[in-house]
Order: sequence, then structure tokens, then C-alpha cells
Amino acid sequence: MTSSSNNAALEVKTKDGVKFGKELREKEFCFKKGFLNLNHGSFGTIPRAVRDTMRDFQDECEGRPDPFIRYRYPVHLDEAREAMAKLLNTPSSTLVFVPNASTGVNTVLRNIVFQPGEHILIFSTIYGACEKTVSYVTETTPAESVKIAYTFPVEDDWLLTEFERKVKEVESKGGKVRIAVFDTVVSAPGVRMPFERLTQKCKELGVMSCIDGAHGVGHLNIDLDALDPDFFVSNCHKWLHVPRGCAIFHVAQRNQDIIRSTLPTSHGFTPKGEKVDSPMPKSAFVSPDKSPFVSNFEFVGTIDNSPYLCVPAALKWRESLGGETVIMDYCQTLAREAGKHVAGVLGTEVMENSTGTLGQCCLSNVRLPISPSLVQDIATKSGIDKGEVGNMIRDFMERLSCEEYGTFIMMKWYAGVWWTRLSGQVYLEMADFEWAAKTIKEICERVEKGEWAVPKGKL
Repeated sequence: MTSSSNNAALEVKTKDGVKFGKELREKEFCFKKGFLNLNHGSFGTIPRAVRDTMRDFQDECEGRPDPFIRYRYPVHLDEAREAMAKLLNTPSSTLVFVPNASTGVNTVLRNIVFQPGEHILIFSTIYGACEKTVSYVTETTPAESVKIAYTFPVEDDWLLTEFERKVKEVESKGGKVRIAVFDTVVSAPGVRMPFERLTQKCKELGVMSCIDGAHGVGHLNIDLDALDPDFFVSNCHKWLHVPRGCAIFHVAQRNQDIIRSTLPTSHGFTPKGEKVDSPMPKSAFVSPDKSPFVSNFEFVGTIDNSPYLCVPAALKWRESLGGETVIMDYCQTLAREAGKHVAGVLGTEVMENSTGTLGQCCLSNVRLPISPSLVQDIATKSGIDKGEVGNMIRDFMERLSCEEYGTFIMMKWYAGVWWTRLSGQVYLEMADFEWAAKTIKEICERVEKGEWAVPKGKL
């Protein structure tokens, strides 16, 4: 069980006296009765107040489509950019919105004009879609890729040393690492990367930094003025309580001439050798006072961009809870204590390195007590290829958590064993993870009984 001091740290109330956890969940959130959301990290969610703001914007757009899209939307968008600029401590001229972090990473890598011998450096725990983006770019341009291979848990110092070694190895062969892509917090397993130190190391080595902060704003303290990355993108719809899909995309002033095209290419694109006075044939869509970078991203095709406009409402709601520090401290403390408790019930351990840096975030990873040899025997008897077992059991457990337990519990086959990733959030409390521990234990027992290997309908 948790210590009394840490229990006290989780006794947090909003400015209106509503207790974080179940009380806040029932008062402020939109969850269906009987569903417990234990996987905030994947898709996030919004409180009713922010949902209502989004619907107000959507109603205004439907009520007067042209006046809203042409004249009102840019005003609200600038307000959202200014709000994010204050939160991230950076000029609003460095910020635009994109639908998600993957779009931001794609925008960077597809805009860089790579020369022969230039490399994109990635880490083995890069988000899958981003790694495939790198593969696509290396197929269609002269760029090459290089990967730092490892299995968590590893030490931050080792990652920094290996990063420098890999960059110099490429250089020793006549190449150059043009850009490095790395996370703030890895998606799976959910661990914190030493992104601040990696960004500084990029500067020392003459490598551009592209930070995938999918788990960034609202999750960790991000100071872009101090960090000074070349490129940074962070989902707002995961941890900042903004509707899906919304991500803030930061490009340092020194690099804005690199980002010539949005995805898809918008009216703001300027072909080489031409001068375009306005991103669209209609001057209503742009102010001449805005930079080409900001103007380019202001109108990227017709989609529902109302989530972008909800940033001020989300920040106002978070302030009503106590503000960014209160929220992050609660979520990070809850994730750590939840991980300890679940590991204790399961008789396993939390993924962590010797310096305790991996768990300095709102996620924790607990090893599941499933015997690989036992389930491999079940696979053999059932005629299942051994190479399919890891992900097959993962999929079985996740679906089972949905269909029979009224939740979704994220599972991961990693380093030859199974893990669960737990998310700390303001609408959760330790009682929820006490229930989760019993539920996960029961699911693991069902795995070892072989239910996953029995065709549906045959039980």
C-alpha cells in the first residue's frame, strides 16, 4: 500500500473544494456510467466545460459559416496561439497548430531538403508512425537513417553517451547527422526521456533537434525559451484537456524558412521564384502583419479546427483546478504510487533505472506475472506460431479489459515479457488502481489458463 505521506500528497482539491479523483470525475467529465478510463495517455479526454466551448464554436460556424471561417476563426486562433505562447514561454510567432504530433514530425522531415550523406538519427523507442515516416523519407530522398538500439530500463547518461558516439560514428564514415528525432516521454513503454540534455547535446554536435512531445504539454513543464529546440511538437489533446485533434507546433525563428509547406500543402505555399501576397486568393484569410510561417498554417484546407480554439478554455479550466503545477504534481505522484501498488499486488516490479528518471512523468509501467514458457507451451499445443504469442496475448488482454471489465488497460509485449502502462490523471485516485490491480491479476490468470488460445465461442 502507499505510504501515509504519499497518500496525503494525493489529497488534492480544486479551488471550489472538489476532490481530485472520483468526485472530480463524476462532476466534470463525460464518461459513460460503468466505464473507468485507465488509459488517458493514448487519447486523452475533456471536461464538460471544454466540450461545451467546442460545441459553441461549432454552432457558431454552422450558424454563419463564411463569416466565422473567414473573419472570426483567425481571431480565435491567434488567441489560442497567444495562450500557448504564455504557457510554453516562447513568442507566439514561433507557434502554429497542427492536428497531432505525427503531423508535426512529418512536416519537419518532409520539408528538409536532404543531401547525400545526411542522416536522420532515431532511437529504438521512437513512435511507430514516426519511424515509418523516417523510412518513407529515406526511400524518397537521399537521406539515410541511423538508430540507437537499446532496451529499457537504461540510464540517461548512457543514452547521452551513445547518442554522441553514434553521431561521431556517422561522421567517421563521411556522413553527417542532419537531424535527430526523440521523445519527451516515450509512448510504450511510458518512460521519460532526457530530452533537455539531448537537445543541448544536439547543439554541441551541430545536429538539429526535432522533439516529439506527443506526451508533453500538460504532462511536463516545458519552457521553450530555455530548451531552445529546433523543432518541437506536442499534442494538446492528451494531457492538456483540449479536444482531439490538436497539437502545438514550434519552429524556432532560425528555421522557419525550412518549413515551406504544410501537410497538405496549403494556399500559403510560395513556389520558388514567385511572390504570393496572400495565402489565399481572398485576403480575408490573412493579416499582412503575420509572418509567412504563421500565415501558411492558418488555413490548411477545410476541416473542423474547433479543437484549436479551445486551448484558452482548457487552460482556464485547469487554472480552476489549481493550475499546471498542482495538476502535474498530482498526476505524476499518482502514476508512481499506482505503479508501486499494482506491482506489489502482482508480485513484480515497476520499470525504472537506477537513478529513478524514467518514472518522472505521468505514466508508469508494471511487469505482468505471466510465464512466457507456460504460454509458449499453450501455443505449441494449440498450433499457434510462437512468434505471434507476444502480441496475440497483448491484444487478448486489452480487448478483455474492454469487453468484460468496463475499462481499457494498455498492455505491451516488450523485452520478452508483458507490461501494463498506467496513466495518472486528475479524475483518477488510488482506489481506482487498487481495483485495477485485482483486475489485471485476474486477467493474467486467465491468460495462463489459455483462454487467449481458444477460438471465440469455444469456451
